[in-house]
Amino acid sequence: MTTTATVSLLVADDEELTRTGLRTLLSAKPGLDVIGEAADGHQALALATELRPDVVLMDVRMPGIDGIEATRRLQTALPRPPKVVVITTFENDEYVYDALRAGASGFVLKRAPSEQIAHAVRLVATTDSVLFPDAVRRLVAARPSPPARPARGVPPLTAREAEILRLMARGLSNPDIAGRLVVSLETVKTHVSNLLAKLGARNRTQAVILAYEYGFVVPGTGSPAVDRPVDTRLSHS
Repeated sequence: MTTTATVSLLVADDEELTRTGLRTLLSAKPGLDVIGEAADGHQALALATELRPDVVLMDVRMPGIDGIEATRRLQTALPRPPKVVVITTFENDEYVYDALRAGASGFVLKRAPSEQIAHAVRLVATTDSVLFPDAVRRLVAARPSPPARPARGVPPLTAREAEILRLMARGLSNPDIAGRLVVSLETVKTHVSNLLAKLGARNRTQAVILAYEYGFVVPGTGSPAVDRPVDTRLSHS
């Protein structure tokens, strides 16, 4: 992110009126600077590489390279890729789930008030909280149950890592988790870094999605799955 308090933003949407409206509304919000517009995924990738925005507000359905593939490519195209907030018409759009799996930090609805969209952009740019965790849980719960994963494919999280993952799924930030568990912030950061690596997740939202898929968290509850015990052979620190 930039060194100032201003969050730089790239808007990607194939509808010109939508792009213009978002740019006008969000440019008027304090702390936001819309530095570019992209009409499709190709342009989004090119402009993100050129302009290096803090956040890309990405339409999920676009011709050519859609928002899912553009999000996926951004994760590997740049050493420090921008955060991605998917903007969509329907909350239960299966494309949104796929975008979160591809590395998007969260999503907002196109009909949402401009202040809520601005809040989402600021949140993913400046904090380590999961964007709207309740909405993510509803999105996961609305999907058909995924096929059972082989036991050997389940990452062996420690008891503490699994506990932190469940708190992340409830939307708690690192400072919140440190306070809840009465441990240092650095300890929490270390555990978060380790569990992201074990899950192969690029960010907290992707980790939460995987937590549901692996059964570490039950959709809609934030509770551990009764049939997915933590690997007790590992350290509990």
